[in-house]
Amino acid sequence: MQLTRYTDFGIRILMYLAVQPERENLFRIAEVTSVFDLSSNHVAKIVHQLGRLGYLQTIRGKSGGFKLAKTASELNLGQLVRDLEHSLAPIDCESPYCRFTPVCKLRGVLAQAVAAYLAVLDQYTLADIVTNKDDLLASLPDLSISVLQLD
Repeated sequence: MQLTRYTDFGIRILMYLAVQPERENLFRIAEVTSVFDLSSNHVAKIVHQLGRLGYLQTIRGKSGGFKLAKTASELNLGQLVRDLEHSLAPIDCESPYCRFTPVCKLRGVLAQAVAAYLAVLDQYTLADIVTNKDDLLASLPDLSISVLQLD
């Protein structure tokens, strides 16, 4: 099973915030866009949805931005994937319609596989995947001059 880019970027954004828990300034879309070389429209949509879902606290206005709404240890990866993925169905038996559908056992096997996939993700939080904080931070570009001056 492969995650959509939307979910992938959503997780990356949350990881970026999680490795900087002591940061006082709010994060901005321009910063995330610069770090991950993504379109600002795409990042804005993801940040908006993460805010609506309660993963981010968003503040509007000139000095606005966003931050994690909960600690990284409170954010479960399985639930995050369920919330961001449009569909977790590995195949679509209806389009085009498959003649095997009424008697097929593949759909049941694949449903078990997706359940196992999510069960593994349910065992982890955002905090679990950022335990190598120093390595993650070292892999980021230096934004101290360019993007952070937007504050």
